[in-house]
Amino acid sequence: MREALFLRQNQARWQQYETQPAANPDELATRFVALTDDLAYAQTFYPDSPTTAYLNALAGKLHQAIYKNKAEARGRFGQFWALELPLVVGRHHAVLAWALAFFALCTALGALSAAYDDTFVRSILGDGYVNQTLENIRKGDPMAIYKSQDSTSMFLQITFNNIRVALLTFAMGITLGLGTGYMLFYNGLMLGAFQQFFYEQHVLKASVLTIWIHGTLEISSIVLAGGAGFVMARGLLFPGTYSRAESFRYAAREGGKLATGLVPIFVLAGFLESFVTRHTEMPVAASLAIIGGSGAFIFWYFVWYPRQLRRRISPGITSEPTRS
Repeated sequence: MREALFLRQNQARWQQYETQPAANPDELATRFVALTDDLAYAQTFYPDSPTTAYLNALAGKLHQAIYKNKAEARGRFGQFWALELPLVVGRHHAVLAWALAFFALCTALGALSAAYDDTFVRSILGDGYVNQTLENIRKGDPMAIYKSQDSTSMFLQITFNNIRVALLTFAMGITLGLGTGYMLFYNGLMLGAFQQFFYEQHVLKASVLTIWIHGTLEISSIVLAGGAGFVMARGLLFPGTYSRAESFRYAAREGGKLATGLVPIFVLAGFLESFVTRHTEMPVAASLAIIGGSGAFIFWYFVWYPRQLRRRISPGITSEPTRS
């Protein structure tokens, strides 16, 4: 948007921040996050403007009010998870929804391909995995593969790999989204073929109750990482009225925050896969509780909470750059 429109939409709120004290610490923190978001936007699109200088000074005042001592300063880490990251997610809900739809389509394609081509599962999952799993099914323990490695080494290996894949999925957004699309396409094909394979072996229920203990967080995070990559690609492809470089810097910053915020979720998913999923004998209720709790958290933190937060601050949140 033009600077004049940016000012018209937000100036009254900035003046309120400057003249009216916050009612409580939560409101002060909310103001600070919204203001720093405005400042980041202004620094990207109006770097030498008096508006940027004004926002920088005002943000400094709020920063001093929040971080008066070291004990309070430690809360800055929490502010990222409580405010900054959800606001980023909320600004890009449409792009994230598109990533989810694309991944779901690829998953369906993977399942359909596996259903009509007996060799497809082996080409995607590998002969070694398929043969070992078939043997485990014959022995009456379809998910025994999750018990085949020491928990700690498995945790480190899986967590590192998942984080690497997620960051690569995000970084591939720089290829105009083609690389990110490929990563989602391939992972979707694998998931669809994977579940179709267990369905054809008549152990779909066992696979769902076991695999989705960790898969709910893991798969959701991969989709979100893909969304972060598409956010960056969108900045390159549709700069609107701004230079492509300016639009890209803004989009890369937004996508980078989202990708970084997924790291703890991958750590938790790795923990569940390494230490919990192996207990295939656990009661069905326990499996459903973990799966349901994970799904509820993803929906709350990445869908419901960002909407509520933006609604609470609105119209104080600057939207992403206008595309034209």
